[in-house]
Amino acid sequence: MDINDIFSASGQLCRGIAGVSDFLWTYVLIAALLCCGLYFTVRTGFMQFRMVGEMFRLLTRSGAKHDGKHYVSSFQAFTMSLGSAVGTGNLAGVATAITIGGPGSVFWMWVIALIGASTSFVETSLAQLFKRRSDDGFIGGPAYYILYGLRKRWLAATFAVLMTITFGLSYNSIQSNTICAAMDGAFGLNRAIVGAVLALLASVIVFGGIKRIAHACSVMVPFMAIGYIVVTVLVLVINYDQIPGMFVLIVKSAFGVEQVSGGALGMAVLAGVKRGLFSNEAGEGSAPNVAATASVSHPAKQGLMQSLAVFTDTLVVCTCTAFIILLSGLYTTTDLNGIELTQSALNHHVGNAGTVLIAVAIFFFAFSSIIANYYYGEANIRFLTKKRWVVDVFRLLSGAVMVMFGAVASLDIVWNIGDVCMALLTICNLVALAGLCRYAFILLKDYRSQRKSGESEPVFRGETIPEIKDEIVW
Repeated sequence: MDINDIFSASGQLCRGIAGVSDFLWTYVLIAALLCCGLYFTVRTGFMQFRMVGEMFRLLTRSGAKHDGKHYVSSFQAFTMSLGSAVGTGNLAGVATAITIGGPGSVFWMWVIALIGASTSFVETSLAQLFKRRSDDGFIGGPAYYILYGLRKRWLAATFAVLMTITFGLSYNSIQSNTICAAMDGAFGLNRAIVGAVLALLASVIVFGGIKRIAHACSVMVPFMAIGYIVVTVLVLVINYDQIPGMFVLIVKSAFGVEQVSGGALGMAVLAGVKRGLFSNEAGEGSAPNVAATASVSHPAKQGLMQSLAVFTDTLVVCTCTAFIILLSGLYTTTDLNGIELTQSALNHHVGNAGTVLIAVAIFFFAFSSIIANYYYGEANIRFLTKKRWVVDVFRLLSGAVMVMFGAVASLDIVWNIGDVCMALLTICNLVALAGLCRYAFILLKDYRSQRKSGESEPVFRGETIPEIKDEIVW
């Protein structure tokens, strides 16, 4: 076999993996995630609409202490999960959705976020319920509630392996690749040098453990989100007279009344749903890994916080990108796609500074994803083994080796492998949610009951769910 045969085989492998990924996401997982989201919405009494005020109330409260120790606060866990979810997809993926499905895809992106918020509540409340104590606080996630809730060790181990590969390794190289490409395009910086700096910064943070990661995200995430919102507000002010027409266009295109770009009604729905699901990650089992680390008095508290994270990711950050692109009108007059379309759209509004602003935004968005993704991997490595040296080796691989690899490599096969792993781990998680969701409904009922009785800080006690009292640390 010569080198040409190797390249040919690699290409066939990539196409085969991409085909499996497209099939899983398009025909299996979207239907499963939508069904679960709608079911959870009804069973929780439409909590994502009725309890928005409570979500914001909790956002201002921190539970950073527990039993005299300093632990990860509810807000820090919120910013860590948001740091992972808000990444390059919020800038590039939205542009792709508009290119494929037209302006109507934005409407369906909003719809799926509203539905997915209930799924996020269920999975993160379960992560809190079944979390375990660790040397530096709490630890948990789908692998833990699959083991201690469903009592299926093989499924828990499968999820842990897939999560480690997908987030801790594959996705970190992708985020690094995007940062380096943006810095090269905006400032002409050497990709290898940028990659080395990223690897050093990421290693310093991840070797500091969960508390340093949480602190870094609690600083970066609000900064990057507020900065991006400010830029979008500037664009809206510049184009204030076009705003009513933009909303009319979004709604009309969503129902096939007016198609000015992309495909017909079906493409608008599919593009918007996929973008929403990929962006906010509700149901995929990622956010529960960090939600479990928070020190709170009741599991439902963190569930409500993570529902707000879904809204922030999709209804705020993704929408900012959509507005920038739609108000530019470039999606109908250019062949640009992805991040190039977002950069060109912002350039249209603010001049050449747009490329620089997007590059800076990508740096913070993607770097926060690197360190948060790393922790998703660590939580699952620690589920698989108690050996400290294995965690240290993983920190080196995720925080340095894969970041440096992503800076200089072509990542088609990494993207495809990562997408397949993500699809498989989502299936594992949805199986667990179907079997355990009744506990999340009990948690929400208990939380609401205490709030109605006048308790400002509801407290959960194991006796509330006696059948699993021996399996939880509350």
